[in-house]
Amino acid sequence: MRIKQTAKPERVGIIGLGYVGLPLAVAFAEAGMKVVGVDVNGEKVAAVNSGASYIEDVPSEDIARLTNSGYIRATEDFSELSEAEAVLICVPTPLDKHRSPDLSHVVEAAEGAARHLSYGALVVLESTTYPGTTREVLLPIFEKGGRRVGEDFFLAFSPERVDPGNTKFGLGDMPKVVGGMTPECGRRAGELYGKVAGSVHAVSKPESAELSKLLENIFRGVNIALVNELAMLCDRMDVDVWEVVEAAGTKPFGFMQFFPGPGLGGHCIPIDPFYLAWRARSHGLSTEFIELAGRVNVGMPHYVVDRVSRLLNEDAKAVKGSKILILGVSYKPDVGDLRESPSIKLLDLLSESGAEVSYHDPHVPELEGHGLTSVALTKEAVEGSDCVVLATDHSGFDLRLVVDNARSVLDLRNAVRKRLGGRPNGPLPENVEVL
Repeated sequence: MRIKQTAKPERVGIIGLGYVGLPLAVAFAEAGMKVVGVDVNGEKVAAVNSGASYIEDVPSEDIARLTNSGYIRATEDFSELSEAEAVLICVPTPLDKHRSPDLSHVVEAAEGAARHLSYGALVVLESTTYPGTTREVLLPIFEKGGRRVGEDFFLAFSPERVDPGNTKFGLGDMPKVVGGMTPECGRRAGELYGKVAGSVHAVSKPESAELSKLLENIFRGVNIALVNELAMLCDRMDVDVWEVVEAAGTKPFGFMQFFPGPGLGGHCIPIDPFYLAWRARSHGLSTEFIELAGRVNVGMPHYVVDRVSRLLNEDAKAVKGSKILILGVSYKPDVGDLRESPSIKLLDLLSESGAEVSYHDPHVPELEGHGLTSVALTKEAVEGSDCVVLATDHSGFDLRLVVDNARSVLDLRNAVRKRLGGRPNGPLPENVEVL
């Protein structure tokens, strides 16, 4: 076996400079490695090379410092990967219109890297995908022309664990799961990530690493679906679901708190169940439990519209013609990420029902495709709305202004009680309802 014995990698190529790739580029550059980022989006390439960041978790001053010192550069040209000793693939893995995995970006990235891969280079896929992708999709691409894995190149999967807006757990605090195609592939991948990750957890093969990422997110999705379904039942029974969850959470073992909401957002949690369900069907199995949880979460915006309708009915109003102000359209607090945001679905459903919908979100100044811009959160804007729906609990919201001036508020995050009352199960103002 001809294994290239080289010094530790000094040059890293990263394909895809989005929420995963750009923070990785900064981390490796900060560790003293030269990074070339490849992206098909020319605007992103130009931004990086000019020292500007378009990712909220990555300060522009960091990009500027690292590009000016020559540690990071961006390009649209895959040939610039030829000098990289490690290539990381961090591209989107969406679902198609049939809810099946769309790996076109992964294939395009792998083919581009394969054309210019240097002898002995390490390739790692980070994009979330179904178990078997690294072996069945990437391996044949890189083996074309007679190259042999574990000898001429090294291949592994290491799932991204990026949580936008999370200031407590960044890349340097997070254990990195690594599954190599061969033991030497895994060793090399672990050695690379050991430079930037909190720790490295090696598994025996890529499929285990691929499935571990799906399990992480499906676990959250299933439990959120459970509490969402409980919230709908509590509504019927006139029981406060937030009080129930808090009470159950006092048990010091055997219970983990999850909270209801208008649905799931982000790239991973709403998408991952469909990846696993698709893969399970190819093995003759049906993941009924997981798919049911997905349907519950997808249906939550429809339930919220029903709650809005009931609130308006109490004021002798219909949804059609009513003015509704949505607070927060990103999928999680204090970021501008709109991927799979349930707030967007809610906005669309209310508009389709004839409501006059506006929104306020300091992190999303405009909604392209909807013809809307964020309105100022003023006394006049709140007073002029028939209903205010608090969909995303951004820390900068002036909830006192909202509560003091709104006709009615539907708080989908229990934010009013937590922030104004100081306790999650305290009394509610008369004009406020919670999910």
